Amino acid sequence: MADINIAGIMRAGAFSPNHIGNDAAIFNLVADQLRKRGCAVTTLSEEQLIAGQVKERIIVNMCREQRSIERLQQLEDSGALVINSGYGIENCTRERMTRILVGCGVPYPESIIVNTDEGVRDQLTRLKMNQCWIKRGDFHAMHKEDVSYVRHPEEAQEVLQEYFLRGIKRAVINRHLEGDLIKFYGVQDSPFFYWFYPFDLGHSKYGHEAINGRSQGLHFDVEMLKKICQKASEVLDVKIYGGDCIVSPQGDIRIIDFNDWPSFAPCRNEAAPHIAKAIMNEIKKHTVG
Repeated sequence: MADINIAGIMRAGAFSPNHIGNDAAIFNLVADQLRKRGCAVTTLSEEQLIAGQVKERIIVNMCREQRSIERLQQLEDSGALVINSGYGIENCTRERMTRILVGCGVPYPESIIVNTDEGVRDQLTRLKMNQCWIKRGDFHAMHKEDVSYVRHPEEAQEVLQEYFLRGIKRAVINRHLEGDLIKFYGVQDSPFFYWFYPFDLGHSKYGHEAINGRSQGLHFDVEMLKKICQKASEVLDVKIYGGDCIVSPQGDIRIIDFNDWPSFAPCRNEAAPHIAKAIMNEIKKHTVG
C-alpha cells in the first residue's frame, strides 16, 4: 500500500497526568511501526487539530481535549478514518461508559449516577454502599481528586460537595469491590492482550492502587477477561484500549475502568506492532469500503 498519509495527533500534556513520557513513547513507537509499513505519518498536537491544520483523511490519535474530540467527530462524519473514534473516546467518559457497559451487560460494579448538588447519604445507606468510589461523570480524570475513595455515606456527601464547588456537575458512584486489582491492555480483534497486578509492580497514576493493596493471586479465567474486554471495546467503540478490573475471591471479574489508548507502559514494545497492524487493517477496510 503506497501513499498512505496519516495524521498522528499526540495527547496534550494536561491529559497525561504523571504519564506524559509514557504516552509519548507508545505513540512514537506506533508511528515508527506505521512508517516501516510504508505510511507517511505527520505528528501534530491537539492544538493543531483544533486549529484546523489536519488535512489528512486518516487520523491516528490519543486525543482527550473536548474540542479535539468534537473535531474528530466532525472529521469522522465527513468520511475520515479516525482511530480511536472520537465517539469512542467520548464513550470512555465516566457517565457514558457506565451507562453503556451496564446497558450491554458487561460486568461492572453496582453504581448510581448523581448530580453533585444532591443528597446521597440516605440512598447510599439504603444500598449499604459504605465504601465506594466517587468519579467525575462528565469527563476524563485529569487530577487525583477526580477519583475519590470514601469510607461511609457522610464522607461521600462531603466529596460530592467538593466536586460541585469545583464546577463538576455529575458524578458516578461505584460500590467498592474487594479483591485483586488487575490492569490490562489490548487491541481489538488482535491476539495482543497483556495484564498484570499494578500495585505489585509499583505502577500507578494517582496512588489509588494501594486501596486494594498487594494481590492475593486469586484464581480467574484469563480467557473470560479477554472476552469481557473485547465486548467492552466493541460496545464503547474503542479499538486501542486499556483499563482496570477487580477479581473477586470467587473469581468473578468486573471492569472498573476502561480507557481509550492508554500508555501500555509495561508492554509498549510488544504492543506497538500489534497496534500498527490493527491500524493498517482498518485502513484497508476503509479503502475497500
